[in-house]
Amino acid sequence: MSVAVLGALIIGEAEEAAAVVFLFSIGELFESIAADRARAGIRALSSLVPKSAILLDAQGGQRNVPATSLQVNDLVLVRPGDRVSADGSIVQGASSLDDSPVTGESVPVAKTMGDNVFAGSINIDGVLQVRVEKTAADNTISRIIDLVEQAQASKAPTARFIEKFSRYYTPAVMAIAALIIIVPPLTMGGDWSTWLYRGLALLLIACPSALVLSTPAAIASGLAVGARRGLLIKGGSALETIGQVKTVAFDKTGTLTEGKPRVTDVVDITQEYSSVQGQDSQDQGSQGKDKVLALFASVETGSSHPLAEAIVSHAKAAKVVIPVASKASATAGKAVHATIAGRALAIGSPVYAADEASISAEQQAQIEALQNEGKTVSVLFDEQSREVLGLVALRDELRDDAHEGVAQLKAMGVRSVMLTGDNRLTAQALASNLDVEWEAELLPEDKLRLLNEMKNNSKIAMVGDGINDAPALATADVGIAMGGGTDVAIETADIALLKSRVTDMAHLIALSRATMRNIHQNVIFALGLKGVFLITTVFGITGLWIAVLADAGATVLVTLNALRLLRFKGAPPLVTPPKVVK
Repeated sequence: MSVAVLGALIIGEAEEAAAVVFLFSIGELFESIAADRARAGIRALSSLVPKSAILLDAQGGQRNVPATSLQVNDLVLVRPGDRVSADGSIVQGASSLDDSPVTGESVPVAKTMGDNVFAGSINIDGVLQVRVEKTAADNTISRIIDLVEQAQASKAPTARFIEKFSRYYTPAVMAIAALIIIVPPLTMGGDWSTWLYRGLALLLIACPSALVLSTPAAIASGLAVGARRGLLIKGGSALETIGQVKTVAFDKTGTLTEGKPRVTDVVDITQEYSSVQGQDSQDQGSQGKDKVLALFASVETGSSHPLAEAIVSHAKAAKVVIPVASKASATAGKAVHATIAGRALAIGSPVYAADEASISAEQQAQIEALQNEGKTVSVLFDEQSREVLGLVALRDELRDDAHEGVAQLKAMGVRSVMLTGDNRLTAQALASNLDVEWEAELLPEDKLRLLNEMKNNSKIAMVGDGINDAPALATADVGIAMGGGTDVAIETADIALLKSRVTDMAHLIALSRATMRNIHQNVIFALGLKGVFLITTVFGITGLWIAVLADAGATVLVTLNALRLLRFKGAPPLVTPPKVVK
């Protein structure tokens, strides 16, 4: 760049010199701003851990203390709705906890005495006493922050083609210009002014304005068309790298799935027995399911548990009349109870129902069949007669475009892998549906380990939406966040899919590949044109004004070629639509 600027100034083309310096300066400025924003976004992780905790003393007294002051073996109280203040284990109480900030588990997990809890998890419905096992500096959220910062520090910047080429281009042009100015007058008796003129013309032609513009012009167009399609790409390095990935690792919850449970099955147990006796009809079966769904919704009304809200919403959507319940109560982390028309009913997990009701072998087989499909099963039973009345199965369902998105990647030669903190049965069922490889029950450090192993073979992209995905997003060659994800995930990632569509992954890779083709065309064109006029200038065929025209013309043509990217239409559609398995 220095040689080109000096050459332009000597010939009197100060505008050329200023343009080159300006372009490089602006590029460096934007890179530094992007790096600062990424670092600042990670600090938001610390807000997940509460600032204070309720410390219990030996006499059972309570006092508020800073969460950072907690020591190992301290006893803290966690009330319903509170965030857990430290990593530890439950010594008293039972409850459902939302572990999604740490594990990505889509459904709250029932925990009781002896179970481990994570700092930042949300206690839903029970009072817990937790013994602290890790200090604030060593808790799960702090480890996630450390992992992200380490991954960002170890990620080398993308080596741009122009930067590599400049190692040889600048000294070569300088040496050639010097030889052209000095050698002919000394060895062939040439006129010094003539060869000085030709040497300076060569420097002007060699001024890399078109070459410098070849990359940023195409990148700018690629970023613009990406933003228009809802693909927020944070810089040219990410746009360049995403087209080279051979493996895309997806988080499950909120990425391939919608991120919230939905009712998939309603089973009327009593009606099934009538069916065996030949007394059932399609209408009776439908009415029976509606009655069971109405009872489920009635018992769950008023509960803030995500499963309860999903059941009530499903009943309302089905326009089922929900009877009024009384004497509603809950057994923390296990079941909910209510009285409907004088009948005491309860809804609990299959494990709880097995202790409190009479479940036949046929009913147990049906429950296991639903669980093998990756569904969470709730059992409705009569607490007095111990009779099982019905089942409801729920699952965090795949996004509508998940099959098409994975199929498009496969057609482009890109492998898809699902990495999730969810349980193995759920992961296996969804992965089989999508026909992708999978790993389940992963903590953030497990995802990080698997990504590092896969990076040894090829470039890899990670797609996620949760705080627990932040380390993986940072350590992948390209981190991609769904637009509906957490702020931390979006800040950590190199790219954000603002419309949260799985199919946008294929569009993103296609855009990157189109941009890189455009850059290669620009570089070849700029270098080729310069090569032709360098030869004609040395032999005196073309003069200084032609050199100026060649340089300016190449710059204009390179820019116009880059603008063609604005007509990008997305990845090519699939010839055969993917088969969706329900």
